[in-house]
Amino acid sequence: MRIASTQYSASMNEALQLASTRLEDIMQQMSSGKRILRPSDDPVSSVRLSRMEREDAALTQYRDNIGALKSRLQQNEALLSGMTKDMQQARDLLVWAADGGNTSADVNAMSSSLQSLRDSLLYSANSKDQEGRYLFSGTLVTTATISYDPTQPVGSRYSFTGNTDQQMVVVGNGVTKAANLSLDEVAGLLNRLDGTVATLQTPGVDVSNAVTHADIAGSLDLLDTVFNSVTGKIADLGGRQNTLSALDTNHENVSLSNQQAALTLGQLDYGKAAVELSGYTTAVQATQKAYGRVSQLSLFNVL
Repeated sequence: MRIASTQYSASMNEALQLASTRLEDIMQQMSSGKRILRPSDDPVSSVRLSRMEREDAALTQYRDNIGALKSRLQQNEALLSGMTKDMQQARDLLVWAADGGNTSADVNAMSSSLQSLRDSLLYSANSKDQEGRYLFSGTLVTTATISYDPTQPVGSRYSFTGNTDQQMVVVGNGVTKAANLSLDEVAGLLNRLDGTVATLQTPGVDVSNAVTHADIAGSLDLLDTVFNSVTGKIADLGGRQNTLSALDTNHENVSLSNQQAALTLGQLDYGKAAVELSGYTTAVQATQKAYGRVSQLSLFNVL
């Protein structure tokens, strides 16, 4: 059987190109540490790796959301804790003011401190984040939580102008957590304190008077109610943060598991690759030498 020189040359060139391509692939695998350079190298494993990468990207986003949400909840908790301290101080003043032994001058002086605490509660309720959004206005983040209208009569100057809707943040697959809370109950407390301040500032006020005493007692009762409501919200914030911490730990564990599985599927076996590299290198060299020797032969060598 005779083989044309051009046919032989084409076959040898094709074999050398295939061997060189495979040699290049092995060298690229060893330099990158990856077993799979293209989906066709291992279609099944490529699909599994793609799914793991997609899931890991989602987990990373969930963890970013959790980090931002925890930071906001901690800020809310700190502000509410400050408000409860103001409420406790206001309660102490009201209990003191209810003492029938106080003179009108005494309660007039107390009213100044109570007025400062009222203003502090208003300021805290209208707190904003770094981007200028109100924290306690529900979803109306560009609207003040509590508005003040000095033209209204005492006892109705403060009004809640936010809403009680929740801003939900995705923190897991099908899992959401509220990022905000509302302080609608504080407006009523501020109106009540505003009325009590006006009563205590009245010249010659008599705290033993039944009407005056009832005014102070009513403020105390409402203050206790709002205080309990705010402390309940602080407890809820703590519960949310604990849940978020547990979710974050779960996401971290799943992400680590995916990364380990991806290494198992996609990591190169350097020992096996080194053997293949040596084999293909030897094969290429042998083919090149054989091709060179055969290319120099002709029929005259055997005549």
